[in-house]
Amino acid sequence: MIYSPLAVKICGVDFKNPVITASGTFAFGFEFSKLFDIDKLGGISVKGVTREKREGNPGPRIAETYGGVLNSVGLQNPGVEVFINNFLPFLQSKKAAVIVNIAGNTESDYCYLAERLSGTGVSMIELNISCPNVKEGGLAFGVKPDTIQSITREVKKRSKKPLIVKLSPNVADIAENARAAEYGGADAVSLINTVRGMAVDADTRRPLLKNITGGLSGPAIKPIALAMVWQVYNAVKIPIIGMGGIMTANDAVEFILCGATAVQVGTGNLINPLTASNIIDGLRKYVEKNKLGNLQEIRGKLLID
Repeated sequence: MIYSPLAVKICGVDFKNPVITASGTFAFGFEFSKLFDIDKLGGISVKGVTREKREGNPGPRIAETYGGVLNSVGLQNPGVEVFINNFLPFLQSKKAAVIVNIAGNTESDYCYLAERLSGTGVSMIELNISCPNVKEGGLAFGVKPDTIQSITREVKKRSKKPLIVKLSPNVADIAENARAAEYGGADAVSLINTVRGMAVDADTRRPLLKNITGGLSGPAIKPIALAMVWQVYNAVKIPIIGMGGIMTANDAVEFILCGATAVQVGTGNLINPLTASNIIDGLRKYVEKNKLGNLQEIRGKLLID
């Protein structure tokens, strides 16, 4: 890899910069590639992939709220075989690292997906045990430390790729859950996934989402995400990929100061498709302005009196 002040290595995988597009907000990259050169990205975490095709939850399943978006999409996707055959070749033709977010209803689903994807050219696997939109599976695995450790251990046995465990904020102790993932063999953790929430129409007296509750993302959850990244940074030794309301380069820097090695940009992509690209440009300016040799020099260097 050509030296860059933004370059970072995570679990042996080279990223030209620490900006990754978050799962569920960038699909498989096709649409965004028509708007900007996605080779510019450090990485792409693809839309959650399951063993079989999923239609997702019934609509309405997206609702705006103050400072964010509520979604209950329900992991709509074409299934792992269609992803590998129809979408992965396009992603592999790009220079960004490819992270495949996997989800399932049972432990065997996750294990199958990890093993199947290990034989492909993907860079990393992101274990989504924290999605609050699937009634069975997802949330149950991601709440208790013992189940996190157990499923991480079993999936890690089948994965030849570095394994990221994506953590839910809807828990009693995020640091304890991160330690459980680390003990289970996770190579890295990503956090935070969406915060459970709901929206109501006062006139119709009905919830705005058909599923009633959904996952809140966007700037509204950034303070929660920063606090949890800081907690986890002080609890584990493995790399952290931070996310939650990152809209600008300064937002990304705040996460790195709190201990994140890289960041994922999610809801920002829906507001402005060029958000991730603009953040990369902003990070270059930040490095130059602050005369840093590499952005990682400030990782975890939050100044506390």
